[in-house]
Amino acid sequence: MTLKIKKIIVSQPEPQSEKSPYLELINKYNLKIDFRPFIQVDGVPSKEFRQQRIDILQHTAVIFTSRTAIDHFFRICDEVRVTVPETMKYFCITEAVALYLQKYIVYRKRKIFYGQGTFAQLMDVINKHKSEKFLVPLSDMHKAEIPKSLDKAKVKYTKAILYRTVSSDLSDLKDIYYDIIVFYSPSGIKSLFKNFPDFVQGDTKIAAFGPTTAKAVKDHKLRLDIQAPTPACPSMTQALDEFIKKFHKDNK
Repeated sequence: MTLKIKKIIVSQPEPQSEKSPYLELINKYNLKIDFRPFIQVDGVPSKEFRQQRIDILQHTAVIFTSRTAIDHFFRICDEVRVTVPETMKYFCITEAVALYLQKYIVYRKRKIFYGQGTFAQLMDVINKHKSEKFLVPLSDMHKAEIPKSLDKAKVKYTKAILYRTVSSDLSDLKDIYYDIIVFYSPSGIKSLFKNFPDFVQGDTKIAAFGPTTAKAVKDHKLRLDIQAPTPACPSMTQALDEFIKKFHKDNK
């Protein structure tokens, strides 16, 4: 009997691009790939935000680590009827995140700074503007590196929890079997066990993107079969391609 990888579930929203490398995998191996976010983001209600006793207008700059942070910052401002002054400065993790600000502000009229993708790189920019008082919109599950780096640099800042990551309801997947489950965050693994506390891996292969996700797989006593990024496979789709190719060859 020939063993083949036929069904994969990816714990992320379906890619919108017609050039997604996942589509190439589907065609190459005749796969069925389902995209299903295992987590969702819920905004903190304005009443709860008020309990944090944060005065947005006491800050001269905002640090954005994601587009989600931008959405929830302007949502809260709208809900608590705060008009963000034109003098507000924005520090963004990447240029793509900075450009997303155009959804809410006249971009060319604002002072906007951005890093190259890591918080350490953004800190290089922030360190040149130490006189600012920063507001940092975050999720309840944020990287410890963010407040730690700001504390170390002795920057004046306020942490604002504006949204939280919660597990999606996956109960409809109870009796559906997948050959591979692809995880992109530790929260996705947490969601799997919240939905299915008795989950047993068995022959299911588990793929993890990033070191913290890989660690979460092992912490939950699961077997990590596919890992990315690696020097040979910088993307998850490349790692899946290599694994499937080898698996089909070994199980002819």
